[in-house]
Amino acid sequence: MSAPPNSPVSAPVNVPANDSDIVILSNGPGEIMTWVKPVVRELRQQLGDRPRISVILSPCPHASGKEAAIAQSYPEVDRVQAAECFWPFLLRGKTAENWDWRDRGTVIFLGGDQLYPILIGKRLGYKTLIYAEWDARWLAWGDRYGVMNPSVTAKVPKRYQHKLTVVGDLMCDVSAGHQPKDLPAPLSHPPTNDLIALMPGSKPNKLQPGVPLVCAVANYLHSHRPSVRCVIPVAPGLSLPALQRFSDVNHNPVVPLMNGPATELVIPPNSASLPYLATEAGAKIYLWRSFPAYDLLSHCRLCLTTIGANTAELGALGIPMMVLLPTQHITAMRSWDGLLGIAANLPGVGLPLTKLINRQAIRWIQKTGKRFAWPNLWAKREIVPELLGALSASDLGQQVIDYLDHPEQLERIRRDLRAVRGDAGAARQLVALIAD
Repeated sequence: MSAPPNSPVSAPVNVPANDSDIVILSNGPGEIMTWVKPVVRELRQQLGDRPRISVILSPCPHASGKEAAIAQSYPEVDRVQAAECFWPFLLRGKTAENWDWRDRGTVIFLGGDQLYPILIGKRLGYKTLIYAEWDARWLAWGDRYGVMNPSVTAKVPKRYQHKLTVVGDLMCDVSAGHQPKDLPAPLSHPPTNDLIALMPGSKPNKLQPGVPLVCAVANYLHSHRPSVRCVIPVAPGLSLPALQRFSDVNHNPVVPLMNGPATELVIPPNSASLPYLATEAGAKIYLWRSFPAYDLLSHCRLCLTTIGANTAELGALGIPMMVLLPTQHITAMRSWDGLLGIAANLPGVGLPLTKLINRQAIRWIQKTGKRFAWPNLWAKREIVPELLGALSASDLGQQVIDYLDHPEQLERIRRDLRAVRGDAGAARQLVALIAD
């Protein structure tokens, strides 16, 4: 029996295995890691091995270029098409590898434009299920919608509300059921050490300022709190030499602006030992390559992170964080799309225009109290600090030490994160809609 509209499906569904296709449409790195991953895991748990799972990526301005590789790394996924092949598929209906399609199936929207699953579903003759985080669109043509919360339903005309079911927040399912493992030495020895994760980003525009800044923070902590261990969870697809080059002034002009130290990449001969970045001051910044990094992050007292989907993952794990938005590299922020991007890179006028636009943007952010971290967006208030401005390693390092000296503040942040992140189970309820 199907669940009533606008109410979550709470019981697991027993569905006979069948030869059908499940097509997942997604786009950016955040959606692949925080939406697609829990859904494909739940699809296999509920529907078994016989439904064929295909992931098709659409272009995304925030893509890292590694999304297809990440999706292919999920054992539940049978086949993946990269974003550069999307438009020919949308227009002509054929994939780059000329995939075959079964007689019946479902197209699931997990990122991109909500029109895409409707067009593809009509072409393939499949039902469509759209996960709507904030707004449900194309309601006359979509078959079913799994929405994040009742506020999405409240904005929908009554004649379409029967298509909507509240399933919850998929980001809360990212780490559901994960049992953390013990960490290798030296991160776990001695056990009283404070472990700090440094998350400078995955794309060049974030790594340019992020890597030198977090390396400078690690240097400060090494000098003022030697017991602290710093570790970078390396983004998938980013090689260790490429990461290290972002701390090299010869490759990254932003290093002096962030007062970043020079580093050397050290890869121990023992494969069981962690590689690390070594600074001249003696700091070691360990590099964690396993992905996803839940085994590491679940042991961290605190994380220093950029904005993005990683703030949602940390929030789902209940890990306190400081969200860094440095502005020293304001003249390097010239990567807008469209006419602004063209004008910002013109000889002579581009640099002054960049400074003007970015300074006005920063003033607007400060005046309006605009928030970027997912936990703060969920809570509609600041529960994790967002630090905007000319951030210095000494100020950040001292704030880290203050947090470690006052564990009750970290515990308050953990409680707030648990309160806003909700319960796991959205993926299970979304998959139950497919069975329905």
